[in-house]
Amino acid sequence: MGYPFLFFILYLQCMGCFTGFLDYLTVKRRYSSRTAKIYADAVEDFLRYALPESKEGSASAISDKEILDTLKFQVIRGYVSSMMDRSLDPRTVNLHLSALSTFCGYLVKQGKLPSNPVKEITRPKEKKRLPSFFTPEALKDYFDSPVSDDYPSVRNRLIVTLLFSTGLRRAEAASLRTGDIDLSRRTISVIGKGNKQRYIPIVDSLAEKIGDYLALRKTFSENLPLTDSFFLTDKGKAAYVEFINRIVKSELSSIKGISGKKTPHTLRHSFATALLNNGADLNSIKEVLGHSSLAATEVYTHNSFEKLKEIYKTAHPRAKKK
Repeated sequence: MGYPFLFFILYLQCMGCFTGFLDYLTVKRRYSSRTAKIYADAVEDFLRYALPESKEGSASAISDKEILDTLKFQVIRGYVSSMMDRSLDPRTVNLHLSALSTFCGYLVKQGKLPSNPVKEITRPKEKKRLPSFFTPEALKDYFDSPVSDDYPSVRNRLIVTLLFSTGLRRAEAASLRTGDIDLSRRTISVIGKGNKQRYIPIVDSLAEKIGDYLALRKTFSENLPLTDSFFLTDKGKAAYVEFINRIVKSELSSIKGISGKKTPHTLRHSFATALLNNGADLNSIKEVLGHSSLAATEVYTHNSFEKLKEIYKTAHPRAKKK
């Protein structure tokens, strides 16, 4: 254990439970600001339940003693019941419990809590939600349709193409920099969840479209403030998550035959499903998607099984209709 880590631990111990937890998430665990906020909001929601008199105040203003007194099995079990009474989805309930467990785990490491009470809680079962996806055939009309040569049109087409060709998350696409693209090596460098870096290969057709886009971007941004953001808004500002969402929805809404959610995540699912259905192994897909565990990738195997059933119906002699 090095000196910087020891100083960091001492620094956290000097802070209140909740404030120290926020620093722990962003500095030690290196969670994104979005994930840290979700976890902080979940812990605050629990504290509002356990300490109703402090509903109007911030969690950072609650004393450590009050917070530690709430972190008991009975209180947490009551909190779970209250969430179920509010008709929260089991997935949301489990997210709150995960945030609370991380908080308790942090306090155990700080020596402020003897054990993690959340580990004793029985979590509600979640329904298996199979990922929705577009087939390559469904997207064919979109990719075959003509596109104008102005910057917004070319950019919008590339956003959809890039998401479907690489499986990038929307936040990863929004945060791309021009230096992350290496056309000579045909790779994209991506900083994903937990600040983990990975490299995604670029197929030749996508590399050609990126090259054309970069040339157009250079002309478009000549009189704009200098920025290395790969995707720019119509006003020349750096792209952001909601902007990527809007572009995908707008682009795919005009195409007949495409139903369901028109989101970047659906394109990510479509990418993974297409790889699996065309023979890619799960470990390779896991690496490209940036999943931390193989379990997260295995959800796509249901799509491969559906394709297997179709092949069986057409190829197996006992399955053919007389």
